[in-house]
Parts: sequence; structure tokens; C-alpha cells
Amino acid sequence: MAARKRASAKPSPPHAPETTTTQIDPPISPPKKALIFKFCLFFSIPYFYLLYQHYKIEKDLRRSILINAALCVAGFFLTQRMIPVASRYVSKRGLFGFDINKKGTPQGDVKVPESLGIVVGIVFLVLAILFQYFNFKADSNWLVEYNAALASICFMILLGFVDDVLDVPWRVKLLLPSIAALPLLMAYAGHTTVIIPKPLVSYVGQEVLDLGWVYKLYMGLLAVFCTNSINIHAGLNGLEVGQTVVIASAIVIHNLMQIGASSDPEYKQAHAFSIYLVQPLLATSWALLSYNWYPSSVFVGDTYTYFAGMTMAVVGILGHYSETLLIFFLPQVLNFLLSLPQLSGYVKCPRHRLPRFNPETGLLTGTRDGTLMNFYLRVVGPKSEKSLCIHLLFVQAVGCCFCFMLRYFLAGWRVEDCVVYVSAFGVDVDAVISTALTIILAKALI
Repeated sequence: MAARKRASAKPSPPHAPETTTTQIDPPISPPKKALIFKFCLFFSIPYFYLLYQHYKIEKDLRRSILINAALCVAGFFLTQRMIPVASRYVSKRGLFGFDINKKGTPQGDVKVPESLGIVVGIVFLVLAILFQYFNFKADSNWLVEYNAALASICFMILLGFVDDVLDVPWRVKLLLPSIAALPLLMAYAGHTTVIIPKPLVSYVGQEVLDLGWVYKLYMGLLAVFCTNSINIHAGLNGLEVGQTVVIASAIVIHNLMQIGASSDPEYKQAHAFSIYLVQPLLATSWALLSYNWYPSSVFVGDTYTYFAGMTMAVVGILGHYSETLLIFFLPQVLNFLLSLPQLSGYVKCPRHRLPRFNPETGLLTGTRDGTLMNFYLRVVGPKSEKSLCIHLLFVQAVGCCFCFMLRYFLAGWRVEDCVVYVSAFGVDVDAVISTALTIILAKALI
């Protein structure tokens, strides 16, 4: 994580001589367009195959998805144009940092503009609001939840930028997502039931259990986890945005598969709703990644990590696949478990829990701090920052593939059979996955 250093705001002496020269920070490096082109090409192959070839998706639904995608393309180029402009303004206001992982090298003395996640958040909100004109009618049942989702995301962007400016302590950071999730929780009108595993039915006395307000409490905790999990699994150039791109890509593919395989209109609309919010997140994150990839020209700040985490929590909750979302976050779950002793105060927690950088070799070495990147370095040995980031993103992709495999073995790619459970009990396949994972984890712990 970048060590932020703000500009000095000391007033000039009353009789200080005027200087004719002013120091101008050099412009940021141009975006890495070749990298983004490879990402887009790799993602577009399964995207268009599922949308046009593998499944017979209704024309109206496909049209809405493509209109949303077209807006996202415009948002991608707009974000790329706005980031250099915004970087000059935040640098003037003292929002810049120095890269700790390059300390002792010439790159470690370069001022890197901070909090550029605010640009991504603003463009995302503009795209999401404009899309309402093309898709939702005034009496649409989904419009209330859609606007509640945007309210929570907007709230989180604001609180994230406040955190970047004021640098609030960790205990306060844990509360911020709880406040931002309130509009979403109040507007939620979905199911609050879970399927009881068959071995436990005889003990519980029923096959389906309605959790009521406890389920909403779970959703609030999910929002807190998603926002903070990306924030603490960070510190390398491109890692925060990279993990968001990988998870968001998996979410889009998952939603397309569920839309194409289901015959329930309400089930399809729930997953289409998710796509309408994830595609803008993915497009704007690609634009940010073109500047944030190693060597980073800008830092994303807590604004982006909070915004990205809240957006994915929102789509998981309103799309009714929050349990599947947790499996997509498997590396973040592992990182949280490793970090728990330090975050809880049981073990001393330094401000920056980053690997140790050796300026002579240019390699990072794992420390005893409880993070996934340190644990990975202790296992595989020292690596460069770019190589370590690629390895961690590969681990993220493997975790997403594991989620797809789990769904295949537990429910199959087709969900027609699961729709029977949806209509009969008011639950979806994610409840089956969550209970199966509970049994697996319980056996592993025993």
C-alpha cells in the first residue's frame, strides 16, 4: 500500500521574495492499452459465445444487455480521458503518495496521484443512471431496488473519498459499509430462507428455514466484508483493480449462464439486474487498470476499493447469489482469516503489512505479517512486484473457476431443476451451495 504524503499547506512569510519559477509535476504515464486489449479479448470470447451461441436468450433481454455494454464502452474511453485530468487536481491538493515497494530506487521518489477511484465511481454512476432511460419504466418493480443499489454505492463512494482525505482509523472503516448498506437493506424484498441439509432435517424439524431479520443482518455483514476484503488485500500495483476485474468478469459470465439456462422470468431478471451494474464496474475498472498496472501511474485509494466491494456486494444480494459471490471472494476470505489475529488486536498490527522490498535485487520477501501475499512469498520465495501481482490474480482466477466447478458438481450448468425449488420454497441454488460448504468446512475442521 502506498504511503500517502500530503502537500504542505504552510503560508508564505509576509515579506518572502516572489519566485519566478514554479515546480510542475510531470504528467502521468500513458495508459497501457495493449494490456487492456488482451483482457478485453480474453473476456469477450466467452461473453459473446454465451450471449449469442450457447444459449437462446430473449431478444429484449439481449438488447438491454447490449445497450448497457455500449454505454460501458463509452464509459471506458471517458474514464481514460478523465483520469489524467483528475490526477493533476488531486496532486495540487496534496493527495499523492510514494510507492513503498520501490523505496530506495528512483521510482520510489516519484509522486503518484492518489484517490483516482473517485473518477471511476463518478463515471459508473453516470452510466448506471443513464441506463435507466433505456431499460426501466416508471412503474417497474425493479426500479426501487435499482435506485436503492445506486444510493448505497454512491454513499460508499462518498465515504471512501472522505477516508482518503481524512485517513480515518480502521475501527471506523469497518462501520462505513454498514452505513452505506442501509438503503439497500431497507429496499430488499427477496427471500430470507435457506435450505436445511438433509442430515440435519431431523434435528431442525423442517426442510426450509426462514431466517427473517437474521438474513438481512447476514447481507449487511456481507457488504462490510466485500468492501473491506478488497481494501486489505492490496498494496501491489494493479492488485486492487486486477482482483476486481477478475471477480467482475466471473460474475458477468455466471449471470449469463443463469439467464440462458433458466426458464423462470423473475430469476432471469434478477441476474440481468446484476449484469446492468457489473458491466459498468468492469468497463471503468479496465480504464483504471490501464494506469494502475505496474509500474503504476496513479493510486486508486480507498475510494475505489470501497466502491468496488460495495458494488459487487449489491449485485450479489439483489441478484440472489450472495453465497456464490463468497466463493468468488475465496482468496479474500483466506486473506481475512490470515489477517484476523492482527486486525483483532491479538497480534501487533503495523500500519503497512507489506512484503519487504530489497532495492538491490528488486524482489519482495514475505514478512511474518498475516496477509495472503506474505504467506504466498514465504511459500514460493521472493518475487518481483509485477510477478507477485500476476500470481495472486491467477490465484483469484482459480478461485472463480473453483466456484464454477462447485456449481457444476452440485447443481449442473443447467438450473431448470433448481427452479422447482425456487417456486416451491422461495430459495435458489445458492442456498444449496452454502449448506454444502458448511458441511465440507465442518468436516475439515473436525
